Amino acid sequence: MTQIRPRGAVAPLRRPAATARRATVDAVVASLRPEEPVHCLRPHAVSDAARAFMAAFPGDVLYAVKCNAEPTMLRAIAAGGVAHFDCASEAEVRLVRSLFPEAAIHFMHPVKSRGAIRAAWSQHGVRDFVLDTDAELTKILQETGDGDDLGLVVRLALPKGNAAYDLSGKFGAAPAEAAALLRAARPHAARLGLSFHVGSQCMDPSAWTRALALAAQVIAASGVAVEVVDVGGGFPVAYPGSEPPPLAAFMDAIRDGAALLPQGVRLWAEPGRALVAGGASVVVQVQQRRGDALYVNDGVYGALSDAGAPGFRFPHRLVRPDAEAAEVTRTFTLFGPTCDSADVMRGPWTLPADVAEGDWIEIGQLGAYGTALRTAFNGFDRAHVTEVSDSPMLTTAGYEAVAARAA
Repeated sequence: MTQIRPRGAVAPLRRPAATARRATVDAVVASLRPEEPVHCLRPHAVSDAARAFMAAFPGDVLYAVKCNAEPTMLRAIAAGGVAHFDCASEAEVRLVRSLFPEAAIHFMHPVKSRGAIRAAWSQHGVRDFVLDTDAELTKILQETGDGDDLGLVVRLALPKGNAAYDLSGKFGAAPAEAAALLRAARPHAARLGLSFHVGSQCMDPSAWTRALALAAQVIAASGVAVEVVDVGGGFPVAYPGSEPPPLAAFMDAIRDGAALLPQGVRLWAEPGRALVAGGASVVVQVQQRRGDALYVNDGVYGALSDAGAPGFRFPHRLVRPDAEAAEVTRTFTLFGPTCDSADVMRGPWTLPADVAEGDWIEIGQLGAYGTALRTAFNGFDRAHVTEVSDSPMLTTAGYEAVAARAA
């Protein structure tokens, strides 16, 4: 009988044995002289950002595991006080439960397989599930046995906004449909909620105020009591040429919108990028230079997906342990290691004019999605991971407040 077995395409990140824990990035490069990408984790920065967000947000903070599921980062999130996790798959649920047996796990994907619902409910103690259709509500009720302590959260669709990544087109029920779903779910729910997402890397605090005003209208139209409103994620961080408003501005906007909700409603939030972006950088090596083009050993099929078609700019610097770099700089385009011509990151990347084969480049703000979006295309899925003590290459106002007070 033929057996079907699962296969993971991406090689796990490997910890180089020769690298001292908590070393600096420069020390890692000088010691290892790596010919494969190295993910340099800053768990202290992640814990600080988590503490700052926890202190600012007036409700429960659910870390969006999809953003970075590296166990070191998850432990840093927990060390910062976060005890709730937003998961989108059975694999994420299983990972979080293996690390944190007592954590509150919320299955926040609006479309789930029946097997994933059953496993989350019966094996992993998950009690909260998101839906945006009658069909999904029926599926959840059937696979959980309409069990006690069931939390049901209706995903509300929002109009298209101005976030870097618009999330309005795939999930969410229109306001009238969301109100009807709240009414249908109410008899089955120990906790009934309404959720939304303004889009990833949203720079406009008022987007949350407008979304909460719409949520209040939907709750009123439903005519039923709602215990939770989930304001989603999307909280931005700094990138070169893009400095968001301070964290306090977003919290003020959320409080303004929450004042329109029925009294006693509990707020949830699902930050991902805001907690982990500064918590990792990736060191790549130059394998060839052709004029103003540098061919490096990681690219859009690896940790640098956002530097490709989305055009995100990232902080970066040359790392050259054995010699000084030229003071004069010039701009470069980076090409990744695969054979695909789309594996290009135009930046611009400003580096010393004498950058050459064998040099290393540290690229920061890759704690968000840098690990998560890696693929095995062309076999370039090997990478190392280590922990470093350096500060993040960029900071965002408000997210480092706890660290600043402690210094």
